[in-house]
Amino acid sequence: MILHGKRVDLPPEPVVHRRFEAHAEATPDAVAVRCAGRRLTYAELDAAANRFAHALAARGHGRGAKVGICLDYSTDMLVAVLGTLKAGAAYVPLDPAYPAARLRLLLGQIPDLAVIVASAETAPLVASSSAEVVDPRRLSGPSAEHPATAPDVQVTGDDLCYAVFTSGSTGTPKLTAIRHEGWFNLLNWLTDEYGLHRGSHHLVVSAFGFDLSQRSLMAPLFCGATQHLMPSRNVDAMMAYRTLTEHDIRVVHCASSTLYLLVDRETARGGKALAGLDHVLFGGEPLKSERIAHWAAREDTTCTLLHQYGVAECTDVATSYDLAGYRPGDGHPAPVGRPAHNTDIHLLDARLRGVAPGERGEICIAGAGVGAGYLNGSGPESERFTTIEVDGVPQRLYRTGDLGYATPDGDLVVLGRIDAQVKVRGMRIDPVDVERALGRLDGVREAAVVVTPAETGEAELTAFVVPEGDALAEDEVRERLLRTLPRTMVPARFIGVTHLPLSPHGKVDRAALLDAFHDCPAGSGTAAGRRTATTTRGTR
Repeated sequence: MILHGKRVDLPPEPVVHRRFEAHAEATPDAVAVRCAGRRLTYAELDAAANRFAHALAARGHGRGAKVGICLDYSTDMLVAVLGTLKAGAAYVPLDPAYPAARLRLLLGQIPDLAVIVASAETAPLVASSSAEVVDPRRLSGPSAEHPATAPDVQVTGDDLCYAVFTSGSTGTPKLTAIRHEGWFNLLNWLTDEYGLHRGSHHLVVSAFGFDLSQRSLMAPLFCGATQHLMPSRNVDAMMAYRTLTEHDIRVVHCASSTLYLLVDRETARGGKALAGLDHVLFGGEPLKSERIAHWAAREDTTCTLLHQYGVAECTDVATSYDLAGYRPGDGHPAPVGRPAHNTDIHLLDARLRGVAPGERGEICIAGAGVGAGYLNGSGPESERFTTIEVDGVPQRLYRTGDLGYATPDGDLVVLGRIDAQVKVRGMRIDPVDVERALGRLDGVREAAVVVTPAETGEAELTAFVVPEGDALAEDEVRERLLRTLPRTMVPARFIGVTHLPLSPHGKVDRAALLDAFHDCPAGSGTAAGRRTATTTRGTR
C-alpha cells in the first residue's frame, strides 16, 4: 500500500536561505524577527548573517562543515543559523535547556565538529568540547571586520543544512542529518498548501533542540513574515499565550501536549487569541482529541488545526490532516492525513512487502524529505535507511518503526510504535536511555522505566528503582536525574521496589511492573509505598 504525495517541481537549486535572501531584497525594511524588545529587519538580519558567514569562511569553516549552536532564543540565534547556511555549512542545535552532562554526551556524538557558537551565558555548557567556542556578536556585529554582502558560496540541494539529535533504540543519541532539498521541499509545501504569506507571522514555542523547531524557525522567513521568539529555554505556556495576545501572530507550530496547555490557558482566561489564529500545526505524539474537542467546537474557534506526522530523520513532517474533517468519539484515532509534496508513504510488512489496503503495516517514508542518515551511527539503526524496488525502480526510504494503516479515503492513521521507543510530550524517548542514567546514580542498584497513563490519559514515564540500601527520596532522585537528562526524559514518578520481576526469558517483566503501578496508591513513590513487584507470568 502506497500513499502518494503531489509531485511538485522544485527550483534547480532548492536552497532554503535563498528564499530568505529574495525577501531581504524585495522587502528590506520588513521586520524579520522580534525577541525580548529587540527587532531586526530583513536587510539587517541578512547583513548580520552575511558577516557571520564570512567570519566562518575566514576560519576555514565553509561548505560541508558542522557548526554547533548553543544559544538561547534571540536575534543572535537566527543570525547564527542563517550565517551557517550561507557559509555552506550545517548547524547542530545544542539546546542550552539541557543539563551540562547531557550536552557533554551529545558533543561526543558529533563527528568533525568545526566550531561552537555560544554566548557568555551558554559557553560554560559546552566548555568540554575541543572545538573552538565563539561569541556570535564577535562574528556578526557591525564592528566585525567582514563584509555585509552575501558570500560567494555554491550551495546545492544535496548539501546538509542541519542535524538534530534523536534518541536511538540502543540508548545512544543519534545525530540525523537533513539536506537542503528536503527542508526546502517541506517549507515550500507548507507555504503553498496553506497559503502562508508576508502576514503569516509565527511564534516559536518549542525547545531549540526539537526537530519541529527547525521548520518553525525558518517557515516565516521562507514566506517573508515576522518570526517572534520568546526568551525562554523551556516551554512557557503563560508567556506564549501572552505573546499571542500582544502581537499579530497568525501561525504556531507545536507538539500536541503544548497545544493542550495553550488551550487550557485560553479556556481559563476566556480568551480567543489561539482560536483566532490562521493555522496551528501540531503532532509528535498520539492526539488526545478530548483535550481540545470543546475548545475546537467553539463558534469563535476559526483557526485551521493541522494534525501532522513525521520523524526527525525525514525533515520532521511527512503527512498532514485538517481536523475539521474529523469527528471524535468514534473510537478511532484521528488520522494524520495525506503525504506532503514529493513524499510517499509505504505501508510494509516485516519482509518489506506492501500490505493490502486497510491492513496494518510499518510506516515507511520515501521521497524528497528522506534525510542523509545518521552522522554518528553505523549500527542497526542506520539500517532503517534502506532501498526497495517499486515497479522496478529503486526507491530510498526510511523505516519509522511506527505501525499504521490507510483509511478508505486515503488518509494515514498511526497506531503506535513497533519497537520499544515511545513518544512522551512530543519527544521520542527510549526508556533504556533513562534507565542507564538512573543506573549511574549513587544508591541505585538497578531501574526499569515503563510508559504509564497519566490522569489526563497522556503517556508519561514511571521509573521503578531498586536502591542499594535504604529507600531513596523521590525528590532527590528527580533532582539528581535532572543534572544529566533533559526535563522531557525525566520520569513523572519514581516507585521503590525490592527487586525487578523477570519473565521466564530472564528479561525484565514490564507488564508486571505495569500491574504494580496500577496497584500503587495514588501519589506513592520511592519514599512511600515501597513494594516488591513480583507478578509471575507465562512465556512472552
